[in-house]
Amino acid sequence: MKIIKTTSRLFEQILGIVGSVLAVLSGSLFLFLESWGMQGNSFIAILSIIGAILGFISSFYVSRDNEYAGVGFIASAVLILISTSHLGILSSILLLIAGISALFRK
Repeated sequence: MKIIKTTSRLFEQILGIVGSVLAVLSGSLFLFLESWGMQGNSFIAILSIIGAILGFISSFYVSRDNEYAGVGFIASAVLILISTSHLGILSSILLLIAGISALFRK
């Protein structure tokens, strides 16, 4: 009988959820600033929110299949970084750390 050792993925889940919440806040701030007449682009803010949703999905999927969740974390980090630039840098760093950790931690 083999003993299968499973790794807890709570670290990646917490980083993914916190990064996604921060991405939603930065995307919402972009939408809010655009509604007040500041220069912005609603498509870019919606891309940030889509990246946050991808991060949420990856954080709940990481316990089942960590390779796909790691790729999802990294893709959402890149999407958020491209779309919100300076406002989303903290959330993209958190999601990138979660993605690298999900891919390489055994």
